[in-house]
Amino acid sequence: MKHYITIAFIALLITGCGKDKKGTNDIEDMDAEPPVALALETKQYKATTSLPCKDKCPKVEIAVPVATGPQPTADSINKKVFNTVREIMYYGERPYEATNYDDLMASFIGSYEELKKEFPKEALEWEGKVTANVIRKTDSLINIELKHYTYTGGAHGYEGLRSLLFDPATGHAFAYRDIFNDLNGFTDYAEKRFRGKHNIPDGQPINSTGFMFEDDTFKLPNTIFFMEDGLLLYYNTYEISSYAEGPKELLLPYSELTEYLKFK
Repeated sequence: MKHYITIAFIALLITGCGKDKKGTNDIEDMDAEPPVALALETKQYKATTSLPCKDKCPKVEIAVPVATGPQPTADSINKKVFNTVREIMYYGERPYEATNYDDLMASFIGSYEELKKEFPKEALEWEGKVTANVIRKTDSLINIELKHYTYTGGAHGYEGLRSLLFDPATGHAFAYRDIFNDLNGFTDYAEKRFRGKHNIPDGQPINSTGFMFEDDTFKLPNTIFFMEDGLLLYYNTYEISSYAEGPKELLLPYSELTEYLKFK
């Protein structure tokens, strides 16, 4: 009889311990903090020269979304955005070796000051401006648009748009092969639509009406935006036409791109 009582007591003890352990886990789960979501908040940077200047002092203005949250996702996005701005804002033969926005602005202003000291009587009106915004954010895609303008002398400045496409889960920057199921098929479709918009018959050279595609062959632009109502192909000034012609655009509704796009 004592033998059975001992076995029953041990079984009851094990059951009680199991319940206590489960209850502890439940409490820990309730107290656990939810995962931090990826966030993008705009941060502004400004700089100007310390040298005396009159009406139009050189200035730099940068406004970019800074990602916070899961790593390395946020860091990957921030590095890509910064490196793109660095490719835009520089004077000379190659981008500066800056590693942050303050150093980048200091390098740009420093180039102006060196030139001003060399030619003190020259009227130098320098400007650098980049404004970046998140224009689309879904579970599959983050699309950041960068508007930029730089002027370091000459007849006119240089302005344009850049598009950065990211995987919100990893921070990986998408290439065209990552967003299209059939890149060649989409290119052929886009060419037909481009020819239709600009009245260029099939079989006629793509540059016959004044465009400047390399090797007289249609190609997708360097800049593609995921807009609310469709995919925007954006050719910056000089990309396929002269400065006087300006940028060229082609908007393709999502309803026509079902077989080409992996997501939207």
